[in-house]
Amino acid sequence: MVRRSPRRPHLLWLLVPFVLYLGVLPLVNRVRPVVFGVPFLFFWLLVATLLTPLCVWLAHRGDRRIEGGRPGSRS
Repeated sequence: MVRRSPRRPHLLWLLVPFVLYLGVLPLVNRVRPVVFGVPFLFFWLLVATLLTPLCVWLAHRGDRRIEGGRPGSRS
């Protein structure tokens, strides 16, 4: 009997920073428009940097929720 690993769709949150930094970067690589006095590219990188911990926390929270349902798991 083959034991299947559980599905973990919450780990898709970890792809968001990758897409923000590398996937969309060619589309936002421009100096104009200026947002809050900085070029758009710098603003985009700042937003991506601020969203990365949020995405990691959401992935961790989802993983902890799944682990909490198993017997013998640590919280």
